[in-house]
Amino acid sequence: MAALTIREKLAILSDAAKYDASCASSGAAKRDSLKSGGIGSTEGMGICHSYAPDGRCISLLKILLTNFCIYDCSYCINRSSSNVRRARFTVDEVVQLTVEFYKRNYIEGLFLSSGVIRSPDETMGEMVEVARRLREDKKFGGYIHLKTIPECSDELVEMAGTYADRLSINVELPTDEGLNALAPEKRPDTIRLSMASLRRKLEDFAEPTLKTKRARRFAPGGQSTQMIVGADGASDDTILSTSARLYGSYHLRRVYYSAFSPIPDSSSALPSKKPPLMREHRLYQADWLMRFYGFDQKEILAGSSTGMLDLEIDPKLAWALQHRGRFPVDVNRASKEMLLRVPGLGNKAVVRILQTRRYRRLRLEDVGRLSASIAKIRPFIVAEGWAPTKLVDDTRLRDRLKPQPQQMVLF
Repeated sequence: MAALTIREKLAILSDAAKYDASCASSGAAKRDSLKSGGIGSTEGMGICHSYAPDGRCISLLKILLTNFCIYDCSYCINRSSSNVRRARFTVDEVVQLTVEFYKRNYIEGLFLSSGVIRSPDETMGEMVEVARRLREDKKFGGYIHLKTIPECSDELVEMAGTYADRLSINVELPTDEGLNALAPEKRPDTIRLSMASLRRKLEDFAEPTLKTKRARRFAPGGQSTQMIVGADGASDDTILSTSARLYGSYHLRRVYYSAFSPIPDSSSALPSKKPPLMREHRLYQADWLMRFYGFDQKEILAGSSTGMLDLEIDPKLAWALQHRGRFPVDVNRASKEMLLRVPGLGNKAVVRILQTRRYRRLRLEDVGRLSASIAKIRPFIVAEGWAPTKLVDDTRLRDRLKPQPQQMVLF
């Protein structure tokens, strides 16, 4: 068999990396190679799209080191028994690709994951070597995210953290039962111990040293994880409960949800069905409510008898319709906590409302200028010159506010 070219490897291993969802670059330290010498930056714009919470767009080269893997996880396209085309980059090839893509202004950083080849330590060692050469040999100042393999040694994780902006360890599935059934070679306890060890390292390195009085650099973007949605029978309630526990236990920057895509292999034991992309989207919205809007995980699904989020409307609107007695709220008097629960009002809009009402009373049109969805807001608020009367009690309100079907353009 003829050896694959770098272009062919890139086609295979960039496509294989699309199932890794945790590639946002929030939390990276601000580095500018124009000031320090070398190449790369964490703050530029590119043609790929990974958006940080503050709105910055960071372009990343997102690839696997290899899609060969010794594990046979039922939900993974790259499992050992899957009939897919295989490829493997060398360390030099990944370094060369990253540098050359940056020089052409295609990317601002690297997201590197890998299947496990021969052993976790050998695989992780090559990934760390990629990051080391970029930082030390090429003076690369761009963003680097490394997927950490749970079974690898603590020494390799510590080395990875000194070069990478963010590390992530995949929790894989929401429950231990699901992981034991679909990936029996992976151990839930090992994954949790690895995440706990990484949290301790982040905390230890955050403490100033006696000599320099400054904290040592170690994965300033923290750690994240990825959870596959739809491969097992876990409900949304179970998924969000697991996420809440992970945030609390490991101080994660982000839990990423990845909609399960059936493996195009007739030997797969999993059912073939359309990927639940809308379910993934609703889980992200619910996760956002827990992290930034003061919602408790239990109350988000309190009105659901099935433990599943409503796919037709967003979780905040679903909660508001279940608690109509708490509305409408007066935008000129309500607390920040209650304003954040109004459908259609985001964090920035609420901050602007609180600032503006110190000087004058807000009218409905004022609120409309702060939000892109005044139709969704109108039934739930009182403003100067506006009261929704019985609109919030309208039995048809849900149907009026849910997104309407649209005819697709064929030509």
